Amino acid sequence: MKTVLIVEDDLINARVFSKILSKRGGLGVKHTENVEEVIKIAQSGEADLILMDVSLSRSVYQGKSVDGIKITQMLKSDPKTANLPVILVTAHAMEGDRENFLKQSGADGYISKPVVDHQQFVDQILALLPTDGQS
Repeated sequence: MKTVLIVEDDLINARVFSKILSKRGGLGVKHTENVEEVIKIAQSGEADLILMDVSLSRSVYQGKSVDGIKITQMLKSDPKTANLPVILVTAHAMEGDRENFLKQSGADGYISKPVVDHQQFVDQILALLPTDGQS
């Protein structure tokens, strides 16, 4: 079973995403907003895809406040985690931001919240999950 790591500081959002992914997508789900834990899970291969909230209000790494863009940059610049798909999640559905966020972070995709179309949400995630042929 594939596992999605939800990096999100809003527990209600995290719960909604978890439910959609496990019920509709048949996926395993982990949740944390702790940056060290995110990196550990990514490096250990325990997640097949990361849903990364852009605006993490409480996440700190090595004493500095970091957002989802910064964490994605860290993951993408590390050869161990560079191939792990990351989908940014943001409430700022402003079109201009979208390209900037993707460019800046190197993320693989983008979802705006609130998620209205649950099936589309699941499909977008399933489309980016590595197939079993490649580990």
